Amino acid sequence: MKKHIQTAAIIFLFSIATLCISPVIAQNPPPPPPPHGGTTNVPGGGAPIGEGLVVLVALGAAYGWRKWKDTAQ
Repeated sequence: MKKHIQTAAIIFLFSIATLCISPVIAQNPPPPPPPHGGTTNVPGGGAPIGEGLVVLVALGAAYGWRKWKDTAQ
């Protein structure tokens, strides 16, 4: 009987926590972007991909060199 009460209490607390937290997590969607064209032309993104591309190429080259060196021995 004690085990049934503990299980029921855990399920009850979990359901109450889920019902209380769900409305807090919900958010309004972000505002739409401004329209393109005319004087308010907004370029997309803004994240610099040049530096990230260099890092990825360098890591790929280092990985390839290491694999090539390991197979040569």
